[in-house]
Amino acid sequence: MLTLAIGLAAAGACCFAGTVHLQHRAVHRAVTGPVLRLPGLRAVLRTPGWYAGIGLAGLGALLHVLALTLAPLAVVQPIGVLTLVLTVLLARTPLTRAVLTALAMSVAGLAAFVALAATATDAALPAPGLGTAQWALLGAAGLAAAARSTRGRARSLLSALATAVLFGFTSALIRAAAVAPLGGGLTVFVVAEAVAATLAGAWLLHQAYASGPAPVVAGATTIVDPLSAVLIGVFAYGELTPGRLGGLALPGVVAVAGLVLLTRALPSPAAPARPKRREGPLRIAITADTYPPDVNGAANFAYRLASGLATRGHDVHVLCPSPSGETFTETTAGVTVHRIGSRRTPFHPTFRICPPWRTAQAVPALLAAIDPDVVHTQAHFLVGRRAVRAAVATGVPVVATNHFMPENLLGYGPLPRWTHRPLTRLAWRDLVRVFDRATVCTTPTPRAARLLERNGLNRPVLAISCGVDRAHYAGPPAEPAGAPSVLFVGRLDAEKNVHELLEAAVSLPPETHVELVGDGSERGRLEALATRLGIADRVTFHGFVPDAELVRAYRRCAVFCMPGTAELQSLVTMEAMAAGKPVVAADAMALPHLVRPGHNGWLYPPGDVGELARRLTAVLADEPARTAMGRASLELIAAHDLDSTVDTFEGVYRDVAVRPVPVPLGR
Repeated sequence: MLTLAIGLAAAGACCFAGTVHLQHRAVHRAVTGPVLRLPGLRAVLRTPGWYAGIGLAGLGALLHVLALTLAPLAVVQPIGVLTLVLTVLLARTPLTRAVLTALAMSVAGLAAFVALAATATDAALPAPGLGTAQWALLGAAGLAAAARSTRGRARSLLSALATAVLFGFTSALIRAAAVAPLGGGLTVFVVAEAVAATLAGAWLLHQAYASGPAPVVAGATTIVDPLSAVLIGVFAYGELTPGRLGGLALPGVVAVAGLVLLTRALPSPAAPARPKRREGPLRIAITADTYPPDVNGAANFAYRLASGLATRGHDVHVLCPSPSGETFTETTAGVTVHRIGSRRTPFHPTFRICPPWRTAQAVPALLAAIDPDVVHTQAHFLVGRRAVRAAVATGVPVVATNHFMPENLLGYGPLPRWTHRPLTRLAWRDLVRVFDRATVCTTPTPRAARLLERNGLNRPVLAISCGVDRAHYAGPPAEPAGAPSVLFVGRLDAEKNVHELLEAAVSLPPETHVELVGDGSERGRLEALATRLGIADRVTFHGFVPDAELVRAYRRCAVFCMPGTAELQSLVTMEAMAAGKPVVAADAMALPHLVRPGHNGWLYPPGDVGELARRLTAVLADEPARTAMGRASLELIAAHDLDSTVDTFEGVYRDVAVRPVPVPLGR
């Protein structure tokens, strides 16, 4: 009997896969929006393929019911995961290594799960606890309510999960009615409840079809349907004791992991065709998770790029967090800035984030109203990832620029250092998952581009400098306020390694002064360190300063120092070079792209405080060499002129607006 039940359940899964394929295609042909309404339903009902799907669904349901009369829920329900595998094949998904691995995991885990369930499950069904089973309805209602407040793939996923819970509940009712007849009015109630749950699940299933791809729907239903049904069988019907259920955990986890991997390995659904790009100026939407008044390199770059594009006549919109909890729109430097209400984070004194429930509503709505020719995201965080999803779903080409390294965030949390490596890997995977959907990816330097590719990004990566407004920082050196000074500009955070500069300052000539411009989580520790080293009178903590004062600081310093080891380009180093200053920097990440040892400054091994002190002393002691190095900085920084950066991005925008698919552009 078990063998027959398994065969019937597998045949039913084949029918359900055909149903998903036919009905998903019918809904997408008949419905243009992400929500199925009554007019759309009428259009669906006029589609012949939908009725073919109904026929397959009926046959699959019949086979499934027969299987349930012959075997317990724990055996029959997990076989439904074959629907996802078959749906992927019907969708003609390329059988990449990741897809094949996922299929192997799903099949192996499923086979082991069914084999163990067949030997561990009690053949007789005790009296069903229908009252306990009703809790599944509350779970389905909660998922359906959550789906109404989301958009895109999230709406599809939540609707499909609610469907799966209802279908699992229906299977549990059918199993109870078929094997342990309840009799009288209770049987009528069970049948009526099963029919109602099936109809509600069918409606939610079509909402999932309308707002997402077929594999997402099939994946959600085939994972949660068996899980909910088996849990009802265990806790409400007593089919399987919790102790025996634990023995099925490992193969179950393997099967689910394979399904998750399979879902992630699937390519993004094809975007709908868009009208031909309008001639003349572009309409550009720049999305940023940090933007002025935030003070950091990514925020400054986004502002300079947006204002530079606006001066060329483009219609530029920026979507970014608000400096408060309020949502509003303003115009700054010719750029329309849409501020989304944000909240403070507990990990950083100034960085704010937009809650996901706000970005889920605000970002797609803003992009729909703007109707951009291209979306340029500056990050993969909450605003950026929502913008990528919304743009891809509507066929808008996406340019994604990475300014992020995991080291930039790990220093803010209280986590032990041994967790940093696995968290770094997870952070890169998260970034790649978002940026892999972009049309073109950029990053400031060739080394940063290789870093993205090495961490699994499967998109063209262009190295485009963030650029610097050379004229803004150029000018005659300001008169020093006394002794020669070493300047650092940036966040006073862990990855900047400012403590190395303070420790090196102990060995510098006693008249040398150290100026620190910026603020951050490490300021208190650095002030205490300066006092402990006995150099507090030679170190000035300026905090954040106005732009005019920052320019004066660049012009009056003798040498600029950047000890940071997580710099994808280092805008402040470029600004110091534009002011004609020599640079002593850590030999890490992008800094070797800016500093030519012996030409415009020196590099030192990160963490080698003695070598840093020797290099700074050499530059401070030789004024003619210092002057020559400053001239060399001016020559080298010419290749990073902001106008050239804006030119390059303008060309990328026009290219992807005409050809909005990933293309192997030259770096």
